[in-house]
Amino acid sequence: MKAFPQKNRVPLAVRALAIIGILTIGTATVHAAVDMEVQFIFNTFSFLVWGALVMWMCAGFTMLEAGSVRTKNASMICLKNLGLYSIAGLAYYFLGYNLMYVDVGKVMGSFTFLYGPSPDDIALVAGNAEAKMAVIENGYSTMSDWFFQMVFVATTASIVSGTLAERVKMWSFFLFILALTAIIYPIVGAWTWGEGWLYQMGFKDFAGSTIVHSTGGWAALAGAMVVGPRLGKFRRDGTVKPTPPSNILAVTLGVFILWFGWFGFNGGSQLALGSAADIVGMSHVLVNTNLAAAAGVMAALACSRPILGQTDLVTGLNGAIAGLVSITAGPDLVEPYWAVIIGAIGGALCTVGMKLMIRMKLDDVVGAVPAHLFAGIWGTLAVCLAGGGDPVVQLLGVVAVGVFVFVSSWLLWKILALTLEVRVSKKVEQLGQDIGELGIDAYPEFVLMPEEEDEI
Repeated sequence: MKAFPQKNRVPLAVRALAIIGILTIGTATVHAAVDMEVQFIFNTFSFLVWGALVMWMCAGFTMLEAGSVRTKNASMICLKNLGLYSIAGLAYYFLGYNLMYVDVGKVMGSFTFLYGPSPDDIALVAGNAEAKMAVIENGYSTMSDWFFQMVFVATTASIVSGTLAERVKMWSFFLFILALTAIIYPIVGAWTWGEGWLYQMGFKDFAGSTIVHSTGGWAALAGAMVVGPRLGKFRRDGTVKPTPPSNILAVTLGVFILWFGWFGFNGGSQLALGSAADIVGMSHVLVNTNLAAAAGVMAALACSRPILGQTDLVTGLNGAIAGLVSITAGPDLVEPYWAVIIGAIGGALCTVGMKLMIRMKLDDVVGAVPAHLFAGIWGTLAVCLAGGGDPVVQLLGVVAVGVFVFVSSWLLWKILALTLEVRVSKKVEQLGQDIGELGIDAYPEFVLMPEEEDEI
């Protein structure tokens, strides 16, 4: 076979190397684009699925509250929880998200109305393939992030509902929830997750022990002080009228639903599912969340007899919620034993808080203030022990959020009390809000009799 002249061999080798190089670069580019798209899909899917799981917590709050109140108020509880979730979604769409995340300065974001998909998102859905890379480079779908953030707002609102059950007027309550979800909560969020002044100082709150739960707790506490206790709850002779749950099975189911939904609450707050590091971190978050809840139950049960005089199921259920709230600020801690310690202390604090609320004659139907406010404060400070938080900054965040939310909530409740009234009439409270305001019984086969009250 005749050999090619030597002078032609070098160009052929160069051409071969060039072709290989082009193919390698092209393949690498394709792989990089595919990897980015896969990460985009997983991140977006994570927001949507975890967000749906957090939304399911609304069912948990509804069952917990409906089972905690007397049967004559159960229908109203269902309506209020349905309403507050709807109001939260609308308020966050029209204003709240912009205040929390769009063009945030030190204090708040953009005071503009409506939030929607990005122009690139709209173009891609309309069939413009050229917009695909711009959408993918964002890391996740714009509206998937909005959805995940919105369901957190509804959680904050649900905390207020349980505390003020059986005596707050429906429309006055809805107006307060509108202000809470459109303005108060988003401003707190802007300070922190929106990268405002607290975030810039190094404040740490992974999934919202303070941002979500303490905010709801402070708002509920202000409402309890303005609205006052239920008729006859605190008698003239100093004794407290027992108001046991009407359906302990529903309460227990509600807590288990909340526990389940909390995996989405904390797990989704990893905010990414596009790498091995993300999924490993998420697994730590879920394990620590579960351990803290379990420790909260056992600690609350252990404390219930010496503090409350009996081993109490409701206390154990609240201990689970307190453990969950406590770990929410730092579920990304690597060492699980810290979750046990933090959750156990949260459960114990909640039990002490339930006793304290009674002594202060503050009527909290479901124990939401001890479980969400007291445990939320503890969980935020506990980040200093195991999560590298700055004690001064963490304490400053707790105090700043507390002062802002409590004062603004108290003023709003007072304004509502002076203008529209916030409390149902004595007759409606005696008959129950189901008949008095809605004209419907949750349990129509029961015959309910108005109760004689001996209040202070």
